Amino acid sequence: MKENRKLSMAELNRLTIEEFKETKKIPLIIVLDNVRSLNNIGSIFRTSDALGVEAIYICGISATPPHPEIHKTALGAEDSVVWEYFDTAAKAVDSLHKNAYKVFALEQTTQCTDIRNFLPSIEGKYAFVFGNELKGVSQQTIDQCDGTIEIPQFGTKHSFNVAVTAGITIWDFFVKQTAKR
Repeated sequence: MKENRKLSMAELNRLTIEEFKETKKIPLIIVLDNVRSLNNIGSIFRTSDALGVEAIYICGISATPPHPEIHKTALGAEDSVVWEYFDTAAKAVDSLHKNAYKVFALEQTTQCTDIRNFLPSIEGKYAFVFGNELKGVSQQTIDQCDGTIEIPQFGTKHSFNVAVTAGITIWDFFVKQTAKR
């Protein structure tokens, strides 16, 4: 049987923070609308680093780096991924629209698009809004967005953890963007 050895850190050839900042990113900004858990925020930073997200907009009550609880799950990604703070998600969405981003909330609504049917344009710039762990994305923010996206679920629960939702959504966007190139 052929050896299936775990790669060492040296063999993974990871970028330095400086090299990462210079690499081309996927045209995606993540917006965190009052996300309470610092571990969720850190996890979203780590996923954003892994998949080359352009930036994270942190809004409202969401904590910002530097913070030891964010670092616990981000493991340094809070230093590599560009981030900006807005006192409200509404202001973040306004800024994104002024810069020609199409903004979608990840939320279950009467008009949501199944993520499997969401087909981002290769030329477009996008932002995804993720909401509070209990209340989701605020209705005011949903009203400002260009649409809503839902990840279908088939069990007894009505939602995923926000960091899991971000992971699924960022990966889906990454795959759809890189498959078109």
